[in-house]
Amino acid sequence: MEWVTITAATVEDAKSLALDQLGVAGEDAEIEVVEEPKPGLFGRLRGEAIVRARVRPTSVRDTSRRERGGERSARRSERSERPRNRSREGARDGSRDGARDGSPSRPPRGRRSERSEADRGGEGDSPRRNDGPKVPPTTVRDAATTFLEGLFAAASLPVRVESTIDGDDIEIAVQGDDLTTFVGARGMTLTQLQDITRVVSQRRLGDHDTRLRVDVGGYRQRRKDALGRFAIKVANDVVETGTPRILEPMNSADRKIVHDTLSTVEGVVTHSEGDDPFRRVVVSRAPAA
Repeated sequence: MEWVTITAATVEDAKSLALDQLGVAGEDAEIEVVEEPKPGLFGRLRGEAIVRARVRPTSVRDTSRRERGGERSARRSERSERPRNRSREGARDGSRDGARDGSPSRPPRGRRSERSEADRGGEGDSPRRNDGPKVPPTTVRDAATTFLEGLFAAASLPVRVESTIDGDDIEIAVQGDDLTTFVGARGMTLTQLQDITRVVSQRRLGDHDTRLRVDVGGYRQRRKDALGRFAIKVANDVVETGTPRILEPMNSADRKIVHDTLSTVEGVVTHSEGDDPFRRVVVSRAPAA
């Protein structure tokens, strides 16, 4: 499993942030303390805590013997089929020769003409209905809630689905126990769940105006709190030392949390640099007025 490295003000904050990023409980993770803050003058701590963590790997049953047996069976089957395949290839070669002699040939199956593909539009695209009436946010909310309630009921997980609407912003929170499976490492499963919910409740209804966000088990709020504490600590260090800090690469949602948190902190400014998925937040001392 992939290790993640987290830097924070204290070891406990670093561990908490690591667990939030992995999306697992403490007993399901391996955590190593790389560096601890050192005591300084007047009881203050110097430096930061650094930990590395990963999802605890599970044992995998050895299937090498079965795989070797399957390979031997496949080789025997290949030897028995070889003469038959040669005869089939000869027949196909004959048909191709006939086509070269002037007989009509059929185009390969599965190939579409450029004109038909253009007429149909991209495969999998759904027609946009921007010219239709605006879909009320409450309708989108109800469709998303119904889908999520059915999904967790199918997984035999009792949950409570709560929602808030602020203009075109829709926030849906799924509360319950043992929901870490739907969060996943670094919240990746939660991101996929949110995308599926958007398909069901927005694209299917032809909605192009609302902004829908889904949270499970309070994961986004915990991560927001941990990132906020870390951002404040970094801002204080920048103000004290005057040295800009370049944070680890973050997704757009996490970068927004850092920017929003430090927008109210005097003495620092933030900006992002680089390209996704390696885009980072830079925290610098604000220029003198």
